[in-house]
Amino acid sequence: MEYPITSTKYAGKNIPVLFTADVCVAGGGPSGTAAAIQAARNGASTVLIERGIVLGGLAVSGCVYPFMDPHAPDGDTPYVAEIKERLQKHGIAHSDGVTRQTWHNPETLALIYDEMCEEAGVEILYQAVLIDTLCSGPVITTCIVQTIAGLAAIRAKIFIDGTGDAFLARSAGIPCECGYEKTGNNQPLSFRFEMGGIDVERLSRYIVQDLKEDWCKSKPPYFEIAEAMHRTQRYKLEALMARGVETGELTQEEAEYMQAYTIIGKEGVMSMNCPEIPVRFRATDPITYSKAVVFGRKMMRHIADYLIRHLPGFEHAFISREAAMLGARESWRIRGKYYLEESDYHNQSRFPDAVCRTAWFIDAHGEKVSEKLPPGGYYEIPYRALVTNEIQNLITAGRCISASFILQASMRIQPTCMSIGEAAGLAAAWCLTHNIPANALHWENIPASNRSYVSISSAES
Repeated sequence: MEYPITSTKYAGKNIPVLFTADVCVAGGGPSGTAAAIQAARNGASTVLIERGIVLGGLAVSGCVYPFMDPHAPDGDTPYVAEIKERLQKHGIAHSDGVTRQTWHNPETLALIYDEMCEEAGVEILYQAVLIDTLCSGPVITTCIVQTIAGLAAIRAKIFIDGTGDAFLARSAGIPCECGYEKTGNNQPLSFRFEMGGIDVERLSRYIVQDLKEDWCKSKPPYFEIAEAMHRTQRYKLEALMARGVETGELTQEEAEYMQAYTIIGKEGVMSMNCPEIPVRFRATDPITYSKAVVFGRKMMRHIADYLIRHLPGFEHAFISREAAMLGARESWRIRGKYYLEESDYHNQSRFPDAVCRTAWFIDAHGEKVSEKLPPGGYYEIPYRALVTNEIQNLITAGRCISASFILQASMRIQPTCMSIGEAAGLAAAWCLTHNIPANALHWENIPASNRSYVSISSAES
């Protein structure tokens, strides 16, 4: 990898070229981090751009916890399995022995990502905000970033968009869409937080014994509470939240959705999967997004204060941490060489160029919650949904791949995004080694031993 010895022109200024690399990954979330690590492990000099000072995206900075399980048989690709192994080695017993979700620890996860990047030789550029791309015909040549020292450039042979918002792809002129095709709405944002000082044993007794709520199958230290009004699933805590609306302590919007999980390694602390911010605040509009922060913080305080006053086990609780970013379930999505649709979910589509599989249900908050696939059922995500016709050296990873609003609501969970990122990194390194444009690669032509996932369709072809 080359270090800064040159400069380039941008917006009438000479700005330094910080890195010249094989692969540049924008976004250090679950997909971008996986992509960078896998590209570097396969011999590509790799730069990872992250706008904060920690990797992990929503899992670390957004308090999105725990990792949901794809529910597909043998759904863990090698990278996902390795994350779980490393959590175990760091003293985080991630399995509750009942469910298949991964109870990680945000701070431990951040450390693991740093360790994996260091071992692989990934160059991380923290506090670097992607602001533009420079193209030469159908090829991206340069990323422009805002750093603590000012504007700078990164040159690479292949670029991977792990921003979640398809920003790299959009800045390169890739056709994108956002929101539900029928309403234009994005899925609602969330503003998650953590609460400490909780007596989890008292809370568990109240929920399980007093309320006789039986849907949470795991036991402390792995414990979850939830309620979601206007859903088919009825929760016993719905009555508690409804009383808050009656007394004026909560608004209807604040009472609509509340969920919390214990955090392994943080005794007496729960990750609050709420508030869910109304859809009038959009993940794709900078003005309403900013207003959502203020509105969501008020919602957060009202919910926390109400639980402290009325929910057994929360008597001495307090807000111990706010998320450093809003939780965006969906924003922009590229239009790639293959467009995943709801029919791919219901038909359990298989592809010769599949990079992973998932069976997570369609969970489009505010629009549609679908029935689950039958036991053992799943659909696959093809490599062609990660690449576009317009740009040869771009691969997209994570929740902004080519998919409809409804299908994206199934594939957006973090382990699936990790697996997509893993494939993107492997593909980038393979393309460089074999001098193949990223959007011309046939994933199924990579030897099975070199792939993170081999589709049954590919194996049979």
